[in-house]
Amino acid sequence: MTSNWDVAPLDNSVHPAAPFCSLRREKTAAQFPGATLVIPTGKAKVRANDTDFRFRPGTDFYYLTACFESDAVLVISPSATGPHSTLYVADRRDHHTHGFFTDSKYGELWVGPRRGVAETAIYNAIATRSIEDLPAVISSLDAAQVLVVRGFDSSVDDLVPANELDHSLEEFLSELRLTKDEYEVSQLQLAVDHTVTAFNDVVRALPEAEGRGERVIEGVFNLRARVEGNDVGYDTIAASGSHATILHWTRNDGVVRRGDMLLLDAGVECHTLYTADVTRTLPINGLFSPAQRRIYDIVYAAQEAGIAACTVGASFMDPSIAATRILVEGLCDLGIVAVSPDEALRRDRQLHRRYTLHGVSHMLGIDVHDCANARNNVLLGELAEGYVLTVEPGLYFQANDLTVPEEYRGLGVRIEDDILVTAGGPVNLSAGLPRQADEVQEWMRRVWADGVTQLRLS
Repeated sequence: MTSNWDVAPLDNSVHPAAPFCSLRREKTAAQFPGATLVIPTGKAKVRANDTDFRFRPGTDFYYLTACFESDAVLVISPSATGPHSTLYVADRRDHHTHGFFTDSKYGELWVGPRRGVAETAIYNAIATRSIEDLPAVISSLDAAQVLVVRGFDSSVDDLVPANELDHSLEEFLSELRLTKDEYEVSQLQLAVDHTVTAFNDVVRALPEAEGRGERVIEGVFNLRARVEGNDVGYDTIAASGSHATILHWTRNDGVVRRGDMLLLDAGVECHTLYTADVTRTLPINGLFSPAQRRIYDIVYAAQEAGIAACTVGASFMDPSIAATRILVEGLCDLGIVAVSPDEALRRDRQLHRRYTLHGVSHMLGIDVHDCANARNNVLLGELAEGYVLTVEPGLYFQANDLTVPEEYRGLGVRIEDDILVTAGGPVNLSAGLPRQADEVQEWMRRVWADGVTQLRLS
């Protein structure tokens, strides 16, 4: 089994993110002078018995390395000549080793050719060592000077006692990720572009989904995600009819009926793990009813106000404040909220919350809810150039809510786009998808007029 094999092909180029990762590691080391920083990627998680979920690297680890290997660990150490980064990865189990066919985790007859120590050094442009060396290296250090990103790999967590400053490393990495560099912006735009294609696929398939259900919507979108990218960035929400009023409807087992609307909240995660997060609410028959249009137009106006507020120096909360004001005014105009907008918005009343349910924005990047470990005073502080956030106002009227006129019960509308903050103003990365109601109807008509109902993969 270990003889008469030719060399397995591997890409020996350098990952395009490598120079950006190097700069990120330098910034991280500078924040913690004298400390050794240990950032593991994590291990595969069991899906069922002896099968695992497809592996996805830990966000902080991937941000600093662009390495996709499981069980790997990044160590950034101080030295006399400055910080030094070493990536610890598993050795290859190629045809030179018995593990080639006896090791179902790393053996290349089982998992295919993979980068080991030497190949990873080239591809990720970083010094590498065998993961088997890590315990001895860590045990030789002063534990008081070691910070670990914990919770990803218990074997790494056990190598060094918890440090009260461990959380500061996680906070810093989240805050560093707030500002996207040019490579990250390009990858987010790529993820959005693939998502636009997937939304077109869904519109094309809507007639086939009628009578067959939301599973068709999910399946069509997710197929594009795997064809063009790594996967979906989060569980697709394909909510038709009153399911659109359920914020995290991911069962996607309902029916799709003409006359109802479809709320599709979905994003393609590209091969570099950056994800889009886009929502459109579509009339399944291609035309909004008068009641649907009234609600949709309120949400659209709210989103316009929220996007306009995404400017350098604005508070993170400004888009939410601007969008929420429009939603509340709309609720008052409809007679659903029977007081003035100012009264409804009072901190001690918040009468709109029954119908709006969620915040308007979150950061976007490698994680769909990115930078979650940042300190609140930073995360909720001023918007800066290079930030990418969603703007996603919504109105949701539950089917059994007796405070709502009957014609609106069961309607849920959300419109969500991915916004880049620049010195010249907000840039809508997902502007390729129509938002205004007439434009949505025209888009759907145009796709159906194409006469093709099957998914195009080219």
